[in-house]
Amino acid sequence: MLAQFIGGIFWLALLGLAWGLARRARLWRTGRASAVDLRGLLQIPKRYLVDLHEVVAREPFVARAHVGVAGGALLALALVALNYGLGLHARSLDALLLLAGLLMLAGAGAMAWRRQGAAARLSRGPWQRLPWTLLLFALAVALTAAVGFTGVALAPWLAACISLAFAAGAAELALGPGLGGPMKHALAGLLHLGLHPRPERFRVDKRAATALQPLRLDAGDLGVGRPADFAWNRLLSFDACVQCGKCEAACPAFAAGQPLNPKKLIQDLVAGMGSASDARYAGSPHPGAGSGRHHGAPDAPIVPGLIAGDTLWSCTTCRACVQECPMLIEHVDAIVDMRRHLTLVGGVLPNQGMQALEQLRDTDTVGGFPLAARHHWAADLNVPVLSMGMQADWLLLVGEGGFDMRYQRTLRALVKTLQSAGLDIALLGAAETDCGDLARRLGDEAGFQRLAAQLIKTLGARSFQRIVTPDPHLLHALKNEYPALGGHFDVWHHSQLLADLLARGQLQPLRAASSQCVTYHDPCYLGRYAREVDAPRALLQALGVQLVEMPRNREKGRCCGGGGGAPFTDVPGARRIPDIRIADAKGTGAGVLAVACPNCTAMLEGVVGPRPEVLDIAELLAHALEIA
Repeated sequence: MLAQFIGGIFWLALLGLAWGLARRARLWRTGRASAVDLRGLLQIPKRYLVDLHEVVAREPFVARAHVGVAGGALLALALVALNYGLGLHARSLDALLLLAGLLMLAGAGAMAWRRQGAAARLSRGPWQRLPWTLLLFALAVALTAAVGFTGVALAPWLAACISLAFAAGAAELALGPGLGGPMKHALAGLLHLGLHPRPERFRVDKRAATALQPLRLDAGDLGVGRPADFAWNRLLSFDACVQCGKCEAACPAFAAGQPLNPKKLIQDLVAGMGSASDARYAGSPHPGAGSGRHHGAPDAPIVPGLIAGDTLWSCTTCRACVQECPMLIEHVDAIVDMRRHLTLVGGVLPNQGMQALEQLRDTDTVGGFPLAARHHWAADLNVPVLSMGMQADWLLLVGEGGFDMRYQRTLRALVKTLQSAGLDIALLGAAETDCGDLARRLGDEAGFQRLAAQLIKTLGARSFQRIVTPDPHLLHALKNEYPALGGHFDVWHHSQLLADLLARGQLQPLRAASSQCVTYHDPCYLGRYAREVDAPRALLQALGVQLVEMPRNREKGRCCGGGGGAPFTDVPGARRIPDIRIADAKGTGAGVLAVACPNCTAMLEGVVGPRPEVLDIAELLAHALEIA
């Protein structure tokens, strides 16, 4: 009797799951069409077991619990389908089902235990219920399998209890997705892995995995103003969120008390997709804002009804949220798409944001400077300007840092160092225009594409072997984003070139770079966007400094607050992001904070009060070479 009842529940649950999938699919289909490679569905096992678990495994306890509960559930469902759904009733399958039930029981128990002392970043509400309903299902599966394996006759009341427990757990698994419950993440998450908006994340060569996709401006694509403006598989990705809050814990804007919580932002978009409000959300709100005040619909404007404008402008585009997300959701892509609509259609940015874009349009520089002033600091360094018809091995692009008096010290140290290594270097002079990074991050895609096309044409008319730049934002634009617009260049960050010169013996330090301990700050656009965390450390180790790491380092490095146009939009918070990062540096006891980005230099040197001395790695090397 128990076996027949379990078989019946299985088929009912399967029907419920099909209903739930159809219901969520109707919501996803409100989004725009998107070209997807259906062969990605065949890659789901690899992407689940390798790519996703590479992120989950950063928390070993959670990874083991997830293996137990998810692996046990998938195995149990397959065995229930065979042994009870198809009526095989084989003792060997019951033995395997018992093991699957016990595995799931252990995993669900671990998750239930973890939630008892859960961190504040974890959402409550239905998520508090989930481990217990999964425990109930696992227990029912294990008992059903044990009965089937041993052949023991059960009292009717006990068989009824097991059946009810199985039904309750099956309802969570099967009806949860359709009702918008926590288990929708499992169904959406698996499909998201196969139909991901960024399939390049799963390739061996992940070079373009951080590049924003160009808008088709000639086709009237002006970003995302309504939930329905997102591609349908982007809406699908929002449903994959497990509300674990890892993005929340990593977000510099959230830590500074600015009105952005990446987890809440994704849940806002889920609510908008389903014509609902954020009243059911049971996690941390955007700082300074409560829940239950916002409502959306697929065809309703996102700002301000669903999400406040300042929430979008608080983002530094550092990708810490993306780096930490176990479901591989692309928060930054969504934010920039919404910014594009605000900028291109509304034309309203807070504080100095619009002024920066206007100066880019008028002068091809962020600060409104004459182009010829970009290299005034090099007037006495005898660096040739690469004009058409000339050749050079290395073309040095300095970016907007060339206009900053403080950063000019870094640039002079870099040029002297490269000259001492005997490299054939050249500058672009007045022909170096802005790369468009700031315009793109502030949503001015038209401005970015204009600036990118202009610089690509300039570079294409000159003869050089490689480009070197100390600016990670410029590096990312040239190396990762320009290829989509036809620009293909061999681009190095200055940390990579300097570390290579030291390794080859072309540079020989003559003294210690610093007598003090040094801690290194990873720029977001170098560590996370360009995936370069080793070269700066190799350089510092070659200089013999005592390197001490901050708790958040390498790919997990904390943002300085200088990216994504944040210094221009300047949304207020309880603290400043660079103050938080300087506190990290001070906690190491280091006397020197080494940096490798002009934005990081400006933001971290702008912190008042006692702090480590901020020096670029090029300045430390020049000091060790006795040329500074």
